[in-house]
Amino acid sequence: MILNIIKNRRSIFPVQYNDAPIAKEVIEKVLEAANWAPTHRKTEPWRFKVMQGETLEKLGLFLSLKYLETEANPKEFKAKKLIENPKKAGAIIAICMQRDPMKSVPEWEEIAATAMAVQNMWLMCTELGIGAYWSSPDITKFMGEFFEMNNEEACLGFFYMGHYDTEIPDATRTPIEEKTVWL
Repeated sequence: MILNIIKNRRSIFPVQYNDAPIAKEVIEKVLEAANWAPTHRKTEPWRFKVMQGETLEKLGLFLSLKYLETEANPKEFKAKKLIENPKKAGAIIAICMQRDPMKSVPEWEEIAATAMAVQNMWLMCTELGIGAYWSSPDITKFMGEFFEMNNEEACLGFFYMGHYDTEIPDATRTPIEEKTVWL
């Protein structure tokens, strides 16, 4: 039942990943789920850049150096985390949004459609037993220096993926009745 998959979706962080690789076919299945997100006027703004292997090390080094270069008061632990976390992932997918050149819908709708694509990815990972985490550090605005990006394309963060062995804790939510007004 889809509600069970939704309820079991969790952020599973790189520190929880084991060393098992993620097969290309699995990543393709996750991306196919993303491609079926709703999109106003069928703009399909989501774009993805898949990174594995040594590209993850290069990404970590880039993120750490860019953080140290641009942060007014950089913290050593954060620079270290930026360099180490990508190496722990089986794959990282850069989440990008390609703005509709006709600007036929507001930008927030393009961002929302891309976020819905990511939710689909996360739900597919949950179904497949793969850990996932969406990281959106401020330095994503510099990703055009790391990989090629189109005009009006923006990087919204990174979708970390990895196999894990740890037990994932239950989550709670406040009752929906506290957030709902019936008119």
